[in-house]
Amino acid sequence: MHFIDTHAHLDDTSFISDRDAVIARAHAARVTRMISIGTGIKSNRTVLALTENYPSVYAALGLHPTNLLEEESDWIKKLRTLASHPKVVAIGEIGLDYHHIPLDTSPSFLKMWREQQLFALEQQLILAQELGLNVIIHQRDLSNSQKKELPSDSPLHHYNAWEDTLRIMNPYQGKVRGVFHCFGGTPEQAEHVIAQGHLISFTGIITFKNATLISETATRVEPGHYMIETDSPYLAPTPYRGQRAEPAYVCLVAQKIADLQGCSLQEVAISTTATAEKFFRFTR
Repeated sequence: MHFIDTHAHLDDTSFISDRDAVIARAHAARVTRMISIGTGIKSNRTVLALTENYPSVYAALGLHPTNLLEEESDWIKKLRTLASHPKVVAIGEIGLDYHHIPLDTSPSFLKMWREQQLFALEQQLILAQELGLNVIIHQRDLSNSQKKELPSDSPLHHYNAWEDTLRIMNPYQGKVRGVFHCFGGTPEQAEHVIAQGHLISFTGIITFKNATLISETATRVEPGHYMIETDSPYLAPTPYRGQRAEPAYVCLVAQKIADLQGCSLQEVAISTTATAEKFFRFTR
């Protein structure tokens, strides 16, 4: 029995002092592969270096929507070059983020900000298709508390990352598959993206006491349609909540799913590993 952590940010500065020990603990916990996620050109280069230093670490490279305004205009050219590395198994994480609001909230700037995110997502879907890779999707909308604080005439009220993501991805059905990472939606939303050929992925959030919605989703999704991840160093599962997460904890996510589905940990390990191997084409 072994596990694959399909989403970790091993280039994060919180791992600088003990990255070797973190990788060793993952191996001890039977995590045989870890996918480290790039979020910008500098991050992507660091992630690639990690894959060369650690045989069990693979890369997903991309431009995260919250980093878009910081990159130079030729980022897609640089990303294409970096993504040709043999240990790159996906483009990601990419997507839309309307949760992290820019400082300039004028309607004209928000319109440009949203259009740039839509453009970047499509460019990276095109790149994924060119390279024969699947994608890791980030999509996040405003919280209810944010909406209450916004002026009533703010265009942000009309932005919907979920709907925009599905619309942009629709022409690529059958060409590029996506995994909706850190999935927190309803069972119906999960069913919708799965019906389009995509996957969802569960994090340590599923172990939280107040995670009733995602727990319900986990009880209904069938093997072969979901993967597991830590999103390290974020979202550490119970009993480590509030601390730094690391790939070794992915087995706790798997155990919670097994509890919810009334099956064994080994069954979850086998199914999620097989799903990840197929999605990231480890067997090619």
